[in-house]
Amino acid sequence: MSGGKPSSKRKGVEEYEDASVNTEVEVDVEHEAIFHDHVPIVSYYNDRITPHLDAVDRLRQLQVVNEGIQLPTIVVVGDQSSGKSSVLESLACINLPRGDGICTRVPLIMRLKHHPSLVPEIFLQFNDKTVHTDEAHVADAINLATDEIAGNGKDISNTELTLVVKKNGVPDLTLVDLPGITRVPVHGQPANIYEQIANIIMKYISPDESVILNVLSASVDFSTCESIMMSQKVDKNGERTLAVVTKVDKSPEGLPEKVTRNDVNIGLGYVCVRNRIGNESYEDARKEEAALFATHQLLSKIDKSTVGIQVLAQNLVRIQANIIAKCLPDIVRKIDEKLKKSISELNEMPRRLLSVAEVMAVFTGIIGSSQESLRKILVRGEIDEYPRKKDIHGTARLVEMLNQFSTDLHNCSDHTKDFMMKEIEVLEETKGIQLPNILPHTAILTILQQKVEEISELPIRFVEEVWTYIDGVVISVLDRHSENYHQLQLFIRRVAHKLVAKMKDRSIDWVTEIVQMEKETDYTCNPEYMKEWNKLIAQQQAFIDNITKFGYSKVTIDGSREVVVGDLRGHMDVLLQAFDLKMRMIAYWKIVLMRLVDNMALHLQLSIRNLVNKEMKKIVNALLGTGGGVERMLEEPPFVASKRERLNTSIKLLRESKEVLANIRDKIECGDLRESWPSVVAQGSNY
Repeated sequence: MSGGKPSSKRKGVEEYEDASVNTEVEVDVEHEAIFHDHVPIVSYYNDRITPHLDAVDRLRQLQVVNEGIQLPTIVVVGDQSSGKSSVLESLACINLPRGDGICTRVPLIMRLKHHPSLVPEIFLQFNDKTVHTDEAHVADAINLATDEIAGNGKDISNTELTLVVKKNGVPDLTLVDLPGITRVPVHGQPANIYEQIANIIMKYISPDESVILNVLSASVDFSTCESIMMSQKVDKNGERTLAVVTKVDKSPEGLPEKVTRNDVNIGLGYVCVRNRIGNESYEDARKEEAALFATHQLLSKIDKSTVGIQVLAQNLVRIQANIIAKCLPDIVRKIDEKLKKSISELNEMPRRLLSVAEVMAVFTGIIGSSQESLRKILVRGEIDEYPRKKDIHGTARLVEMLNQFSTDLHNCSDHTKDFMMKEIEVLEETKGIQLPNILPHTAILTILQQKVEEISELPIRFVEEVWTYIDGVVISVLDRHSENYHQLQLFIRRVAHKLVAKMKDRSIDWVTEIVQMEKETDYTCNPEYMKEWNKLIAQQQAFIDNITKFGYSKVTIDGSREVVVGDLRGHMDVLLQAFDLKMRMIAYWKIVLMRLVDNMALHLQLSIRNLVNKEMKKIVNALLGTGGGVERMLEEPPFVASKRERLNTSIKLLRESKEVLANIRDKIECGDLRESWPSVVAQGSNY
């Protein structure tokens, strides 16, 4: 590599950067030393990027990331003892904590800002406070702040510590320095120190808005570095990864080839730097660095546009400018979306109830809207309020339960087993001194009572099942309409449970009475009874003949129903009466079952309508009768108060964030920044 030698002493940052980046020079060591003695590390991008970087830093201070909005960030990662601290010191021109083990135990946000005054301004921000310090004591101040955040031991924390360095000559940069990666815990460190550090690093480098500054020691195989393996997990092709190679003077062999081959996919390129040694001043360190890359037999072969702290600073500022330009439009959009959503959620929340009158107004409104919902669900069969919640579609579910009840009732009536034997037994035990062809009424009632007793539990179980379902529907609807009023909701739920329980008890009493009525009285005016009995009794002689003449063990009744007969020939004296009794009970039992189902359906319809239209109003009366209970309803539950506070905080934060970005947009639109920094206002530029 060769190029023209500078023809005269150059002065000013822009001249230096133009020479260092855009030309390949064979540097005269003495001339370069004099030049570096007068050139600060500040980049000529500073004036152009400052407003945008200030805006992003202000968003970071506002903690807009807590709203799920990622900010463009340069994240510094590296294995322990890779030279991270040395690189950051050279960029900031201040001394950072040094020592054995992990020096950085919390995410350290370094905000570097060119300061026109020759007197630096340095301060720390953490735990909602600001601590001022100076160059001589900044390392101690960082250690004290770290101890306050992460404890006095060797634990780490993910709570951020911000270091603001306003100093003449530094580049406008914001960097996030993370703990160095170590696999083996030292004394006093938790056993899972590697996992803790890895989790923090992955949190910061995973977002697409993060640029990864990977610090690598020249002495190691890059492909084996933990920091490289971590960054490749989230940036496989290295499109947002820049590498800085440290300690080049210690291991120069093969370095030009390593950075040229780029075996580990560093998409944003490499910058090689020399670490400051001992108590060298930062000016002297830059002189030595320039001399090293200009004269060293191997290192001088590396392209001059990829060596030196000044080049690193310039690259970082350029990358930072472009990523901010790329991300700002999306950040503006996300802030607008989040703000609208938070305002909408807050508006949907109920206003705080401040008087008894307001409580009663809200309360009656809840009951009224709940009544209308229940009319739709349980009376009219409308499903528009709960289109996807089929379990709430009341009329459909009640019909299903009623049909199942009817099926269960009929399944309990088996007329084919031990055919007529029970009737014969009853006739034998209820016979009296009377004409032989008279069917005793006592026998009919006895058989009826036995059959009703067999199914007596089914109607009660059905009623309990129905009211349990109705209770669930009622509570679900009431909960929905009162979800924003916790105290009211608890009261309404409690009263509603009691109300439905009373309705269920009434139904159980009613169905018990209905069952008892069916036991005590055999009556129907339904013409189907006589029609069915006449059809069945007409088969009497054929049935008798099949038993007595042909001795069949199975006989068909009504053309399709096959019944098993026992030794009926031994009861010839009552066989005709038993057949008549059996046919009467078959015909009448159909009427009984139908009557139970029909009455149950009518009863439930009436009870549900009464519940919705009349009984629900009793909930309001119950509130009025609580005696001081209304005042308790004014208390806002903790989770509602917490949500309200969270939304108000979010809205305040997002509005402030929007205002910060609006100020930047105004400057761009007014032309203050557009002409001086076209690359930043050009949206979507590459890193």
